[in-house]
Amino acid sequence: MTQLDSRGLPLSTSSDLAAERYREGVDLLLSTWPGAAEVLEEAIAADPDFSLAHAARARLHAIRTEVAKAKERIATAQKIVARRGTERERSHVEIVSLAINGQSAKALERALAHADTWPRDVLILSLVLGAFGLFAFSGMADHDQARVGLCERHARHFADDDWWFVTYRGWSHAENGNVAHGRALTQRGYDLRINNANAAHALSHAMYEGGAGEDAERLIADWLPRYDRTGILHGHIAWHSALGALEREDPERALAIYADYIQPSVTAGMPVNVVSDTASFLWRLQAYGHAVPAGLWDAAAAYSGEYFQKAGFAFADVHRAIIDAAVGDKAAVERRTEALKGLVDAGALAAGSVVPAICRAALSFAEEDYAGCARVLEPVAAEVVRIGGSGAQREMIEDMLLLALMRSGEPVKARELLDRRLHRRPSPRDTRWQGLLAT
Repeated sequence: MTQLDSRGLPLSTSSDLAAERYREGVDLLLSTWPGAAEVLEEAIAADPDFSLAHAARARLHAIRTEVAKAKERIATAQKIVARRGTERERSHVEIVSLAINGQSAKALERALAHADTWPRDVLILSLVLGAFGLFAFSGMADHDQARVGLCERHARHFADDDWWFVTYRGWSHAENGNVAHGRALTQRGYDLRINNANAAHALSHAMYEGGAGEDAERLIADWLPRYDRTGILHGHIAWHSALGALEREDPERALAIYADYIQPSVTAGMPVNVVSDTASFLWRLQAYGHAVPAGLWDAAAAYSGEYFQKAGFAFADVHRAIIDAAVGDKAAVERRTEALKGLVDAGALAAGSVVPAICRAALSFAEEDYAGCARVLEPVAAEVVRIGGSGAQREMIEDMLLLALMRSGEPVKARELLDRRLHRRPSPRDTRWQGLLAT
């Protein structure tokens, strides 16, 4: 009997147990739910020559920034699939290998072609989508629209009750500005599978982008207790709740959430999330006029110093620069900025010159050179999207420009930026700032 995956695609294994464990493990991976690694190991134990199970396990290692383990596991998958695998499986394994081995542009090209032939191969489709997907980190300025286009092109291949596809289709629309439609879809995805961290995350994003921050806080407060703290999105979803508290001018509540769920010593999150969440939360707290308790910036710097040491990962570069600037390590910011400029000059940084510009602006802001910050950041403001991540994450850079304009005596430009933001996403904080500029 032919074994099938959860979307009906054939699997090269004769083991009922291996196929069953693989289906469950992939669903756990796609919902960012604890237990995926263990279940996939059971699939591999039941059939050591099951290439796609090795590839999925490699993907989990990569998500955890366990690079050596990811490369070892995907190499095993490649050896197996070369002698025992279908055309789809060989393509699947090759794409995961390209992504793990740093060939992101080629992985994206191959993944899009693969999706045209096998659109229901959701592990490959999932590589492309998401705030940290191949589209987001491609350096494209229109990656939000590209995600929508990909989802809509393949929507006919998925049932209305496919919890994974409905969730990511909704998230893509919400990030691209179609917030009401995106929220309706992500709500449906959430209802279809509540034990799904990606759905809770996507729905909280849609609420945030629609100006419904308190709805997002209530959602997270109700949902987060069901998610084990070992879940890699646990701290990041709590970060969204902390942002909501800051929006409501409740820094005590925001700091309590940070202390309990977000700071490096308590979270089991992906390093890219830990670095970006700590940097952006502490930066916002300080920039909005609240004191950052002693030691928090230093702890963030100690953690981040273990990761992303080499320049070239745009999203991480920006957040590393913000942390280094905050702790007064001007030399580290300047080294990273110069390295990034070298990559730009060599045509080796997909996101382009916006990345070193943000790093320079972050240093100027930390040194209270607000005019200098605005001078660097204003010309590249429209290109910030190229660093990837989500709208909620990138909003910090817009806040940096807005506050720099306000503090350097540019009220007209600040009001214009605020008006655009309020039109896009109603915000209590922006309304308060608008009032300050009006006086």
